[in-house]
Amino acid sequence: MNDIHTPRAYPRKHLVGNATVEVELLQPSDGADIARFVQKLPTHDLLFVRRDVSHPKVVTAWLDALGEGHISSLAARADGEIVGCTAVVTDPRSWSRHVAELRVMVSPAWRGLGLGRLLTQECFALALGLGLEKLYVQMTVDQRSAIAVFEELGFRAEAVLRDHVKDRDGTACDLAILSHHIAEVQSRFEVYGVADALGG
Repeated sequence: MNDIHTPRAYPRKHLVGNATVEVELLQPSDGADIARFVQKLPTHDLLFVRRDVSHPKVVTAWLDALGEGHISSLAARADGEIVGCTAVVTDPRSWSRHVAELRVMVSPAWRGLGLGRLLTQECFALALGLGLEKLYVQMTVDQRSAIAVFEELGFRAEAVLRDHVKDRDGTACDLAILSHHIAEVQSRFEVYGVADALGG
């Protein structure tokens, strides 16, 4: 049986739709690939994350933080191109060091195929390997499809922050926060093994 606290080995190949994607740890050298990926995202999707990742300085700070221990990121590639990515963000100096923010972004052409679900499940394994107990996600309330996927994976609504973010046009949007106490995921991993629980 797999030890859930053993770091998960990457890269890992998965079948998504009719294509094979390779999930790997994001590297500091992936800046150009991330920039191309972000350019294909609808502007409204960028509200999933706290900072505007279309800005080169934000991407640089993100990649620089990979080696500092409070951000772990995965990239899903198809034919060498990034089609989805994640970040598990912690603050080891805070009172909530057992909690991480989960960020998941998927290229529009790859939505509805299960890639977002797959990346979220991979992040469950990452989080458990880091000894985390709780994950939370935030998104605007009109992202109904994304909210439905997270709810199917066991996330539950905790709060709605009214007019909490503004898009580039200055339109205020309500922000939903959903969370998942991942102890139940850990129990499932212990029973079935990480690979079986993730179907890979």
